[in-house]
Amino acid sequence: MSNSRLTVREIARLAGVSVATVSRVSNGTGQVSEETRRRVLRAIEEHGYRPDHLGRALAARRHGAVGLVFPGLSGPYFSELIQGFESEAVKAKTSVHILCTHLRADSDAEVIEMAHRVDGLAVLGGTVSHDTIEELATMRPIVVLAGDGPAGVPAVRVDNAAATAALTRHLLVDHGLRRLEFVGDPNGSPDVTERWAGFRQAHRDLELPLPRAPIRVGLQQPDGVFAADQVLRRAIRPQGVVCANDETALGVLIGASGRGLRVPEDLVITGFDDIPMAALVTPPLTTVRQPVRELASQTARLLLQVAAGSADHTSLLHPTELVIRGSCGCPTSTAPTPTGRRRTPQIAPQRHEPSGAGDHP
Repeated sequence: MSNSRLTVREIARLAGVSVATVSRVSNGTGQVSEETRRRVLRAIEEHGYRPDHLGRALAARRHGAVGLVFPGLSGPYFSELIQGFESEAVKAKTSVHILCTHLRADSDAEVIEMAHRVDGLAVLGGTVSHDTIEELATMRPIVVLAGDGPAGVPAVRVDNAAATAALTRHLLVDHGLRRLEFVGDPNGSPDVTERWAGFRQAHRDLELPLPRAPIRVGLQQPDGVFAADQVLRRAIRPQGVVCANDETALGVLIGASGRGLRVPEDLVITGFDDIPMAALVTPPLTTVRQPVRELASQTARLLLQVAAGSADHTSLLHPTELVIRGSCGCPTSTAPTPTGRRRTPQIAPQRHEPSGAGDHP
């Protein structure tokens, strides 16, 4: 008996295959064994499944809008992403619909519902499951922003692991520090997972003992203030902290200074992102600059191009830049750039072997 309301995920379950396989069979693309193809086609025929191919025609402007999916909107990072994305959408005379999931249990269903009201979707990495992204890809053009998607789904991102490894090596080699801690929750987002991996990889590369478990906090300034308390409670205080982002690092800086610690003399602090405030605090923050606005604008351009059939599904990996300022103990440059940072070489994307997930006590 047919059921037009069956989703691609349900057809995949009935056929005993992945969502991506159902998509390849229904679209007539990709490599699928003849036995698997027959099994999928049988499930499609028996249950009356009809895939939605309408999303391929963004050029037809069925809705005249694209979707942007975030976990939330707090802080300057998301503001930069929105401005970069919207700048390209405006040029294409396309409106932008923003959905904040706040990582609710029904996030996947909310995003699928949104897909019916837009012509394409950009989803921040880690906001919804890979299964949902595969399902969305059968409905609408989709690009993953600042994260990895399933095979065949384009993504625009930076190499977080390589960038954090370079920053950590600067502290370990150039400053001779040995007691470093990572501030951030690797389970909170793909970005933080990769940055934690890069932090550990730098210790491996130098054949140093692996760092202990991170101070697991969120990504906002109050979380950094809380982390500063955790640092002070350590029986042996770390010499420096590598924070998962600038907002957390600024919170640690505020918390540490308010408790009488001198930065960088008593505690070195570094961040990631290079938000505008990073250059304005005292001491200015050593960090990794990623082109946040450009990541978002490139995502919008790629989404529009893929939807119009003028680009393939190639993912893009942007370089980053190590920004050396006073919070790591380096002298302030006498000839700063307009952002107040010393010029340093860009960090090219690299390949990394998977690192172990275990933490040292």
